[in-house]
Amino acid sequence: MTLLDTARALQFGDSALPIGAFSFSSGLEAAVEAGVVTDAATLEEFVRTARRQATTGDAIAVLAAHRAARADDMAGVVEADEEVLLRKLNDEARAATLRMGRKLGELAAPLVDAPMVTKWLDAVGEGATPGTYPAAIGIVLAAAGADERDAFAVHQYGVSATILGAALRILRVDHHDTQAIAFRVNAAIGDEYAAASTATLGDMSTYAPVTDVLAALHVHAHVRMFMS
Repeated sequence: MTLLDTARALQFGDSALPIGAFSFSSGLEAAVEAGVVTDAATLEEFVRTARRQATTGDAIAVLAAHRAARADDMAGVVEADEEVLLRKLNDEARAATLRMGRKLGELAAPLVDAPMVTKWLDAVGEGATPGTYPAAIGIVLAAAGADERDAFAVHQYGVSATILGAALRILRVDHHDTQAIAFRVNAAIGDEYAAASTATLGDMSTYAPVTDVLAALHVHAHVRMFMS
């Protein structure tokens, strides 16, 4: 990778990217309401759980989509896209991944010179593929010149950043707490990649029953700040 490729990967992985990530807490709001997450220590465990879920689930699709995009294999991209949506058990998780995926594609299409991004976005508009965020990350970063390891890192970092950003608004933690958590959690990125890089789409699994229950409760919450 060149310095430009690295800079592009950082740009598309920026937490300030206008794709709507700030609207979602990835289940944290419900966890705080239920008393599952109450402080920095329990927040860190929640983030670690989310990262483990991502490693065995969405991140596998990121790598599959990236590899397919590099090979100009639209069928492979669509397969990865569909496998992500099939594993989203609740409406809010599906809404989040579809909204962020489409917005990332729309943002990137006029910026990167890659027919695959436009082709995928057209397929999303036609209903031929779902348009999930993991698929978008894989396709867009492949088009931007990032290798699959950086695409994986961007996705995993985003999982943490979304939750920690939400935590600053609904939990008694500060920026020092959240950055310390991110620093510690990111130490596992090498092991996460090693696990995900050899997995297939058929290996994807998102087993975390407490998180799923909390997500179901959040759907019916009367007062909420986030969409998930």
